[in-house]
Amino acid sequence: MAWGKKKAGRKEPLFGLPAALADLRLTAADRVPGGGDDKPKKPAKSSAKRKSEEAGDEPPPRERKAQASRSGAKRRAKSGGGFGLGRLIYWGAVLSLWGVIAVIGVVIYVGAHLPPIQSLEIPKRPPTIQIVGIDGSMLAQRGEMAGANIALKDLPPYLPKAFIAIEDRRFYSHFGIDPVGILRALVTNVMHRGVSQGGSTLTQQLAKNLFLTQERTMQRKLQEAELAIWLERKHSKDEILELYLNRVYFGSGAYGVEAAAQKYFGKSARNVTVAEAAMLAGLVKSPSRLAPNRNPEGAEARAQIVLAAMADAKFITDAQAQASIGHPSYNVKPAGAGTVNYVADWIGEVLDDLVGQIDESIKVETTIDPKLQGVAEAAIIDELAAKSVKFNVSQGALVAMTPDGAVRAMVGGRNYSESQYNRAVTARRQPGSSFKPFVYLTALEQGLTPDTMRQDAPIEVKGWKPENYTHEYFGAVTLTQALAMSLNTVAIRLGLEVGPKNVVRTAHRLGISSKLEPNASIALGTSEVSVVELVGAYAPFANGGFAVAPHVVTRIRTLSGKLLYMRQPEERSQVIDPRYVGMMNTMMRETLISGTAKKAEIPGWPAAGKTGTSQDYRDAWFIGYTANLVTGVWLGNDDNSPTKKATGGGLPVEVWSRFMKTAHEGVPVANLPSSPGGWGLSNLAQAASQVSPPTPAAPGPAPVGNGGYRPPPPTRANVRPEPAAGLDGWLMDRLFGGNR
Repeated sequence: MAWGKKKAGRKEPLFGLPAALADLRLTAADRVPGGGDDKPKKPAKSSAKRKSEEAGDEPPPRERKAQASRSGAKRRAKSGGGFGLGRLIYWGAVLSLWGVIAVIGVVIYVGAHLPPIQSLEIPKRPPTIQIVGIDGSMLAQRGEMAGANIALKDLPPYLPKAFIAIEDRRFYSHFGIDPVGILRALVTNVMHRGVSQGGSTLTQQLAKNLFLTQERTMQRKLQEAELAIWLERKHSKDEILELYLNRVYFGSGAYGVEAAAQKYFGKSARNVTVAEAAMLAGLVKSPSRLAPNRNPEGAEARAQIVLAAMADAKFITDAQAQASIGHPSYNVKPAGAGTVNYVADWIGEVLDDLVGQIDESIKVETTIDPKLQGVAEAAIIDELAAKSVKFNVSQGALVAMTPDGAVRAMVGGRNYSESQYNRAVTARRQPGSSFKPFVYLTALEQGLTPDTMRQDAPIEVKGWKPENYTHEYFGAVTLTQALAMSLNTVAIRLGLEVGPKNVVRTAHRLGISSKLEPNASIALGTSEVSVVELVGAYAPFANGGFAVAPHVVTRIRTLSGKLLYMRQPEERSQVIDPRYVGMMNTMMRETLISGTAKKAEIPGWPAAGKTGTSQDYRDAWFIGYTANLVTGVWLGNDDNSPTKKATGGGLPVEVWSRFMKTAHEGVPVANLPSSPGGWGLSNLAQAASQVSPPTPAAPGPAPVGNGGYRPPPPTRANVRPEPAAGLDGWLMDRLFGGNR
């Protein structure tokens, strides 16, 4: 039975008004086709479909949807079979276009932050500072570029090949960027789950070193790539390789293979062996970590990897690689251990005042005598090596200069590589009794003579009771005897007699530049000074009374020969009357004959000087001089801790004697200046005969403690605490009891 089929002949009854209206309905036959119907016409149906509808045979809703779906599928199959592939191609093209635009945009953006390509030039090497001695020999070099440029053709062929083997095997085949190398590095890093291999070419490394910073950003990496391509277009492969070898950093301040070879092997890069070439190539990966002077084992292990890479690339034979690995001939020099580097640092501090900003490499000619510098270094190092433990002394300094102030040798510490602190120039230490000559000179200038008698007896200054080093008192003594024996009570009496302010003026007039406190204890050297200024202040005693300015630079030239600076002769300023120069030399000469520096002697040479020992044996000094050299020695500890009774007449005198004996070998003997017709070395014997050796006087009141008031020791070297309260400004915080 068909769905919706009505029974034949059946009519529903109609009643009332609807029944009357029912007869007025139009049938399909009564309608006029197209007549006045506002609705759009529907397409004519097929006769079969029409008959089916007239018969009432309509499909159910589900079947109608299925039919519509099948009909749509047929239409898509007919008209859109190629539509999906077309859309894929279309969108692929659109995305590719946008990708190209994005890449171009990035390139433009990165390039916009570079200087104009047409203006890019290979930057000049930073200036080198060559420091030479008085004989023209090289003492030290400063500046980033310590080595000269060296041509590729002058290098042994295995040296550049070592870098190519380990850093950029495809150097001669890529265009500045190596996609194969980048892919290989990427795969290796993924496999090792970390950065174990880089993909940068030698050209990229050169671009970074020449033009860019070391920051690790994507922008810098893209700039590096652009510059690498530009370098490849502008320069040949050999030119790029030569630039690279002369600019790459090798650690320890060495830039370029020539500087590195000189630094580590003491030879030119022209003469390095295969093993040494491999070590240099291996340093590029991590110069600070693999520098052979700091990590010889790591440097050698890395060199073996380079040798294996060279053999794998057929740059050397397997036999050469094995021979180099089995017998490495590394002659690594210690980095910066030489004490002449203290001199180089001092020169670096004054260069700006002499020539201003340095734009090109220069040569600095100095007053340093390389032979004497070596002797001074050995004297300090050997003495400390033998006796530093016994006396608890860890550091030392030495300055030797001519009587006109030209520094011939300077040692700022026992080992520059361990400590670059210059104890000869920068450190300020209490000079102890080595300051007393300024007190005695002030006394002479106020009318006293070396024969003047003064009492050596206990003294008290507002509660402070200084005592002599030996705890003995000799009664009436001459000033010559008091200075030679370093009697503290006489120095205190003289200082108070002439006035502490006048003593300070005398010291400043002779060359002391540090601040000095004008109090009673200044006579015992309680204000700190540096070694170089104290030695310079003694120079007038050796040159006849003229002030000097310690100096080390005589001439500065560019490497092309242009003169930038020349030291001009200074106008001689008489700061000590010649009469008093002779008197002081007589008195300080006695220090080496019968006083505290009897061990100090130079056969055949008249010499004079003064020892000094600070409170609790913290500092030991000796400043001595001849007509040829003025030399000062200091020994102590950086933390200002006490030594084990190291005195100025002990270790410093031994260092001084060893140095001065060698320094005066072959030099014609010369006398110290003496007073015209007065006091001098010629009448030293007469002065000695007039004054009998002192004998201890009756003991006075027992000293309180160890010389009276003593403040707490400082917490670090060269730092003076505030003065102790209650001393009314007379006494400094550090007071000596028994200085020598």
